[in-house]
Amino acid sequence: MGLALLGSTALTTVTVQAADKEISWIYCGDTIDPVHTKYIKQWEEKNTGWKIAPEVVGWAQCQDKATTLAAAGTPVAMAYVGSRTLKEFAQNDLIVPVPMTDDEKKTYYPHIVDTVTFEGSQWGVPIAFSTKALYWNKDLFKQAGLDPETPPKTWAEEIEMAKTIKEKTGIPGFGLSAKTFDNTMHQFMHWVYTNNGAVIDADGKVTLDSPEILAALKAYKDIVPYSEEGPTAYEQNEVRAIFLDGKVAMIQAGSGAADRLKKTKISWGITTLPLGPDAKGPGTLLITDSLAIFKGSGVEDKATEFAKFITSPDVQSEYELQGGAGLTPLRPSAKVDEFVAKDPYWKPLIDGISYGGPEPLFTDYKGFQNSMIEMIQSVVTGKAEPEAALKKAAGEVEAFK
Repeated sequence: MGLALLGSTALTTVTVQAADKEISWIYCGDTIDPVHTKYIKQWEEKNTGWKIAPEVVGWAQCQDKATTLAAAGTPVAMAYVGSRTLKEFAQNDLIVPVPMTDDEKKTYYPHIVDTVTFEGSQWGVPIAFSTKALYWNKDLFKQAGLDPETPPKTWAEEIEMAKTIKEKTGIPGFGLSAKTFDNTMHQFMHWVYTNNGAVIDADGKVTLDSPEILAALKAYKDIVPYSEEGPTAYEQNEVRAIFLDGKVAMIQAGSGAADRLKKTKISWGITTLPLGPDAKGPGTLLITDSLAIFKGSGVEDKATEFAKFITSPDVQSEYELQGGAGLTPLRPSAKVDEFVAKDPYWKPLIDGISYGGPEPLFTDYKGFQNSMIEMIQSVVTGKAEPEAALKKAAGEVEAFK
């Protein structure tokens, strides 16, 4: 009896010693990317006694789940979040800073680090990045009597070409996103950053009601008659689907559209987004998602170490250059140069970075986003004039800083 008891105690001790320390990770999406699966295994092999425990949560719920757990005092070690939420997490003392060295910062394309920086500290490790470029259907340009090899370079040309296409072919010239959906604001921000505009400055002053942004909102209004009917019913992926069906002539989209277009018979082109009158050069909204390290998990340091590994240059380029996910590379590299040489569609997506800008950081990001969507919809539907809509939104977003 005594011997049996001793054996059972010894076995328990061995089990406890062998148990891995766990880094829980809320992973947004439907499945874990095979590239991440491969490198999780590699990291675990090199870090004996540690285990990465990803929990796959759908895009619509993953951020709320991470927030709820942290607010309840039972945080996960790490979560995939939109970088726009980092300010709110930081101000609520839910995450720890993840400082970058100057050498680390230099590895990224310009402005990427700005998307995770608040009050001089970095609060997340960028893991996904997207930019947009203009895609055009060469066949529809030709049908409308336009040169299929000459896309618009300015907003004025874009509106004029959209008008010609609609009048000559009956097919919408431009795909406009105005649904009650987050990317409606994103799509508009591409116009803001192709006209040297900014919603909030480095000192936290709201600069939404500016001539540059008013010009963007007026251009939005001007292109509505030549866009698909009822833009408030469409978000960007639905607009992309119409383009892939040959039923709209121009759209703003990421690398995922190029990957899908290769499987169609459409003759298409891609170029940097057309420029507004005050543009200094090619721009785009720079959207990043990041790995946030939550406070109170007890494994903050090791989670930070893993976050930096899973986003390190070699791992990251393998993940983002697959094409279908719609990502843009976070860092320049020889591998990126190789991809650009092989598939020129990458170039305009990268060229827009130079004058691009980050998602504006607000403490109440959802409140800010909702005001922006309401502003865009009121202009697109003709319920408000651009000047009045912009002034109203600028007043509202003051409260969300």
